[in-house]
Amino acid sequence: MPTINIKRDLLFEELGTTYTDEEFENLCISYGLELDEVTSEKQMVTKEQNMSKSEGASDDIIYKIDIPANRYDLLCLEGLVDALLVFQKKMELPRFKVLQSKKPLKVFVKSNTKQIRPYIVAAVLRNVAFNQARYTSFIDLQDKLHQNICRKRSLVAIGTHDLDTIQGPFTYDALPPSDIKFQALNQSKVFSASELMDIYSTHPQLKQYLSIIKDSSVYPVITDINGTVLSMPPIINSHHSRITLQTKNIFIECTATDLKKANIVLDTVLCMFSKYCSNKYSAERCEIVYPDGSVKLYPELKYRKETVNRKKVNSYLGISENLDNLSTALSSMCLKSTVLKESDGIVVEVPPTRHDIIHACDLYEDVAIAYGYNNIPKTLPKTSTIGSQLPINSLSDKVRNEIAYCGFNEVLTFSLCSKEDVSSKLRKTFDIERTVRISNPKTLEFQVARTNLLSGLLKTISANKKMPLPMKLFEVTDVVLKDSTSEVGARNQRNVCAIYYGKTPGFEIVHGLMDRLMQMLNVPFSTGSENTYQIKAANDDTFFPGRCAQIFYRGHIIGSMGVLHPEVLTAYELTMPCSAFEINLEPFL
Repeated sequence: MPTINIKRDLLFEELGTTYTDEEFENLCISYGLELDEVTSEKQMVTKEQNMSKSEGASDDIIYKIDIPANRYDLLCLEGLVDALLVFQKKMELPRFKVLQSKKPLKVFVKSNTKQIRPYIVAAVLRNVAFNQARYTSFIDLQDKLHQNICRKRSLVAIGTHDLDTIQGPFTYDALPPSDIKFQALNQSKVFSASELMDIYSTHPQLKQYLSIIKDSSVYPVITDINGTVLSMPPIINSHHSRITLQTKNIFIECTATDLKKANIVLDTVLCMFSKYCSNKYSAERCEIVYPDGSVKLYPELKYRKETVNRKKVNSYLGISENLDNLSTALSSMCLKSTVLKESDGIVVEVPPTRHDIIHACDLYEDVAIAYGYNNIPKTLPKTSTIGSQLPINSLSDKVRNEIAYCGFNEVLTFSLCSKEDVSSKLRKTFDIERTVRISNPKTLEFQVARTNLLSGLLKTISANKKMPLPMKLFEVTDVVLKDSTSEVGARNQRNVCAIYYGKTPGFEIVHGLMDRLMQMLNVPFSTGSENTYQIKAANDDTFFPGRCAQIFYRGHIIGSMGVLHPEVLTAYELTMPCSAFEINLEPFL
């Protein structure tokens, strides 16, 4: 959930009302928001322990407000103020419109862009009146969108330019890094794209975006008719076309790998700041000309209509309201509504600011917010049910207690691990048929879902080698296994694993713990009876030869135990012998 920082006095000035902190917090709650913290710029800097910057920080009160992740229209002061004023019925719903110029700006897209970042959308804001607060909010919104829907610029990158410093038509191309040379934002001289990548490799903000294009043979670049570079998305804009307080006409371009999200981002920026144009709530269209000659016009700023039924709304929310009240509730959430009495329904017009409205359920939620969750009457359920713990969780808790009584400490490890953790480190081959892989892992440590608990315990010991010996650890939780019969293609399996690490292998301790568990589960040891467990010698590459056994329950293998192989210990940088067992707990239900 993103958090925005807004100066209290500026917010109250725009709202036209002064509130106490408690009153504003109640207003936020009634709109489905949360006032997370009341602080000041100086306190925020001090918390970050940057004392040098705190001397120049102001004492202005800052409201830190939590915003729902899908409400992109509330990520800046402008959107928040408009939403709250409409909610309080102090302002009419703004109507956004697209202006069609006689000679619209054109952006020519080259075929090379398909190799790296194929889409671009663009628009123009004319005669914008900036001051310092508006300018700061304009920049902050772009940062918030980049971190949110743009997924750190990997899906969409926003470029804003002073249109009076450049000349259309523009060209969107992808060129080798050595062919791109320009003065980047806040740089004092011209650099090539390759040099900029080296310069920004240590930049605190920009270094996180370099990997998006760094390994590509071509980099995206936007130029004007004179060859002046506007930006090299998604990294940096040009210093030449930078936005300043004196900027009047703004050219906005969004390059993307996802066209739908690019449209959402463009609509959001335009809707928030078109209120400062001389022709309020308007934006000028641009033509995007593709290599095949096809032309698309942006922005779209589409309005669409959805119809909801009164009975369904009341049924889902547990209320009993007439059409007029429901229509008023929706209108207060920036969703203009019209009553259809003949069909007992409401036609809702969804504006371009509300891209979060995807399904009728989203409209029901907005009715609930406007109606007030605390105002929904409490009713007894129509059916009587008794809650109880899942049997597998109940059994797991009993096993946890019993192992803890035996002097073992419980740990909680990550559900994701590297491929090596489930294969080579345990002296096994990687099992493609059994292991669930992550399609886009963030790091090499989180490539697959774990198929065992042993590797997590070994990593825990490796990270705590300074602790006193012996170390006795256990974990009772799920592993994930591929299963073609499952609806989602995989299933969870509850395992229990215990490990002993010390100057001696401690196999007798691990063996004794496993026997105690079976005793607690009322499962006797026998070689003949059905409801019993057995232990049979086995060979497993993870364990020392001749020091491994398989554990059987009702004739089926449920796990194994033994002394770990020295190569396994070396893989986890351990120097002492170690014993462990791991079994599937589910057969005992």
